[in-house]
Amino acid sequence: QVQLVESGGGLVQAGGSLRLSCAASGSIWRINDMGWYRQAPGKQHDLVAHIIVGGSTIYADSVKGRFTISRDSAKNTVYLQMNSLKPEDTAVYYCNQIVNRGESYWGQGTQVTVSS
Repeated sequence: QVQLVESGGGLVQAGGSLRLSCAASGSIWRINDMGWYRQAPGKQHDLVAHIIVGGSTIYADSVKGRFTISRDSAKNTVYLQMNSLKPEDTAVYYCNQIVNRGESYWGQGTQVTVSS
């Protein structure tokens, strides 16, 4: 069994920064892709950022230039550095890790609230 534990969410003023972390533990022998998604009230679950094994990244247009995804494979951890936060970034953020032979796991979600 694999578990993902997220941390780093919270309340911040517009223009501020937060760093999210997502650590995987359990029966892991290979981590493939990692990503962050978010869901705001009344909206769909959207991709925020994605990073593959080779390090290539994909970002939602709304966060390009402000958010940075990174990974520490030795620690089975993915990070999301969020700068210049806006009220519209307010959402529950979920991490996703694809491990072993393609098993997909999700974190429990962490609330990010940006006040204006």
